[in-house]
Amino acid sequence: MWRSSIRLLKLTRSLSTEAPTQRVERIADELLNLDKFERHDFTVLWRLKMGLNRYGSPVAGIGPLGPASATGPAAADAKAAEAAEKTAFDIKLEKYDAAAKIKIIKEVRAFTDLGLKEAKDLVEKVPCVLKKGLTKEEANPIIDKLKELGATVVLE
Repeated sequence: MWRSSIRLLKLTRSLSTEAPTQRVERIADELLNLDKFERHDFTVLWRLKMGLNRYGSPVAGIGPLGPASATGPAAADAKAAEAAEKTAFDIKLEKYDAAAKIKIIKEVRAFTDLGLKEAKDLVEKVPCVLKKGLTKEEANPIIDKLKELGATVVLE
């Protein structure tokens, strides 16, 4: 793993005197010449250096945006701005009318990939999160439908 990454790092350092487009082309050619295992090692190393976890979302503590830069009032302002610009929401079922239980279970099955038993168990353990990571536009029709059926639903 490290041998191929060291070779790539040496290559990028030696190319720093070339024009950017030639440099990028040479790096791309070098990446294309890697075998399957070297490509895997490279992607793991690249994600680690870029501060990405397995699924590609940023993680804290790695790279220039790690804990060293997350101090002081500027970091507090950044965290407040991040909280204000929330883009992923969760739909939480807080309570429902007992008469509408079957309809709510059917609706939960409609917007999740759950079977009948799983949806029933989920609805019965109120309060619970029904769906995670939705945008506001995706969540609003679901919430409206559940409220029509007699459920108390919150967007978190």
